[in-house]
Amino acid sequence: MAWTKTGVSGIKPDMDLGLGVSLTSFLELLLNPPKSYTPYCVLENLEPGALGCLEVDYINMHKGHVLKINTHVKTTGQVLELVCFNYTPYHTKHFSQKSYFVYGKLSLNPYTQVLQMINPKIITQPNTITLHFDRACQKIASFNQQRQYKTYKDYCLSILTPYNLHKLTALGVSVEMIESLHMLFYPTLEFALDHASKGLHGKYLESLKCIEAMAYMLALSGKTFHAPSKFSGHANVQALQEFLDKLPFTLTPDQQKAISSIKQDLQGKVATKRLIMGDVGSGKTMVILASVALASPYKSLLMAPTSILAKQIYTEALKFLPPSIKPLLLLGGWSKKVQKSIDEATFIVGTTTLLYTPLDTSQVALVLSDEQHRFGTKQRHALQTLATHATGKPHYLQFSATPIPRTLAMMGAKFVATSLLRDKPYHKDIKTHIIGKKDFTKLLEHIQEQIVQDRQVAIIYPLVEESQKMNYLSLKEGAPYWQKRFEKVCVVSGKHKDKEEIMETFAKEGQILLATTLIEVGISLPKLSTIIIVGPERLGLATLHQLRGRVARLGGEGYCYLFTHQSNNTRLSDFSQTLDGFEIANLDLKYRHSGDLLHGKEQSGNHFNFLDLSEDQHLITKVSALF
Repeated sequence: MAWTKTGVSGIKPDMDLGLGVSLTSFLELLLNPPKSYTPYCVLENLEPGALGCLEVDYINMHKGHVLKINTHVKTTGQVLELVCFNYTPYHTKHFSQKSYFVYGKLSLNPYTQVLQMINPKIITQPNTITLHFDRACQKIASFNQQRQYKTYKDYCLSILTPYNLHKLTALGVSVEMIESLHMLFYPTLEFALDHASKGLHGKYLESLKCIEAMAYMLALSGKTFHAPSKFSGHANVQALQEFLDKLPFTLTPDQQKAISSIKQDLQGKVATKRLIMGDVGSGKTMVILASVALASPYKSLLMAPTSILAKQIYTEALKFLPPSIKPLLLLGGWSKKVQKSIDEATFIVGTTTLLYTPLDTSQVALVLSDEQHRFGTKQRHALQTLATHATGKPHYLQFSATPIPRTLAMMGAKFVATSLLRDKPYHKDIKTHIIGKKDFTKLLEHIQEQIVQDRQVAIIYPLVEESQKMNYLSLKEGAPYWQKRFEKVCVVSGKHKDKEEIMETFAKEGQILLATTLIEVGISLPKLSTIIIVGPERLGLATLHQLRGRVARLGGEGYCYLFTHQSNNTRLSDFSQTLDGFEIANLDLKYRHSGDLLHGKEQSGNHFNFLDLSEDQHLITKVSALF
């Protein structure tokens, strides 16, 4: 569909635009069209199976277990028998009128071969259409704020008037698309009949897809912030060069590009919010440290989802940052000594403890969150506002190792500066095998070979405890088998209070790790060469990719075994063919639909009702051009 030359740029979600409600509410109403239509068409051909209405003349009535009314069809004089089950006085009164219109489906009486209509409905206006809205529409906020309307339909049509619909041309919506939207709420008999047989299709469905993409991007645009940077134009290029010179390896082109973009952000006058999205093992930590160097001598705060991840970043900071930058690991507890360390530190690494520790943030120029989707919306907002002062905001960098589909990235890139890390510092050769019970002997041989070579193996169970609903062993049930046959077996799940100590013990001296998906994100196990995932069909592809990413962290050969009872699983087969996280994000989209960038959830369910991100990239491109 064509678009006009105007657009949505500069328009805020809460603007009225003369529509009677905010633009967001207006689009919400458009995205909740009638779920079905009842067209009261007058039938021309009286054939069994035909659905519609007829004008009839009353002949007589027979009361019994059912109510039978004999009538003549006014146009043809043909006898039509009306049959009402569970009838009431209402039926005897209204069906005995001289003439009236009835609506229903025609059929033949199997005994008399007379044309009949079962449980007909009397209507007053033939050739009209009744709109049926979903009950969920009753919960729409703008409707609940307007109590003068008895029904949602009355309210909806009072806002979505033809005049108001035409105002969408100012946003770049074409007249053709507006006509399609108009038809959904002001249908013709022809459209209603077509909808009954085909459902939403063609240009009508396409118009809703475009409006849904527009509403999504409009909401994203409302989340952008424009505020002066606390330390305008500051980027310590000298400290960055010292950091780069200290590295025993060369950064990948994607890492260098991301660092260059961050340097430009810091040199600007406006506080920037940037998302750095990297595949598993793409070297996000080096980009984090480079950013801290650029922000120095001002302070940087980084919030990690777990203390294990915080410790890893802190260790890397000690190893690679220039001596002028002093890292501090803050995991809880406060004292005067800790306060002194906080005051002296340039780079403070912690968990959500950062949000509850008294910090002087006046000198904080940069705020970072690692694995940002692991935090709640309130936590991310609290971190972002933690170092905000009257003089301005800090720059905010969000890091994620969960790639999202390119179509979602395309929509988000308009409003959130985004850097992608696709290159890998180390070449990985991870072989993925789908196996079953018959392959268990060979799997045992492989595990023994890896242990002999001083490598480590992780076995991931779907549940901690036994479940009647699952035909796989749980972690608790499977552990004794491995503990009897191997020496250094570590068992860990989210229920263990000392899980971090267990993980550290395994990293140093363990042979086999039995775990749940706890090790999905961020944990560095350099000697881990093999991961076995039990019941992989129960997990999303993004989670499987994160688990596989724990293997061969420093490059080289690695193995991933997907132990399943399903002999043919196309989704797992597709997963086993690629190591590219961005390709897997698109596969996950194909099989499970999209997640929700808007509220920080990714790969988690079907967020869109009409838009298909795997098929509608051309529509998204058109809508993106309006912003």
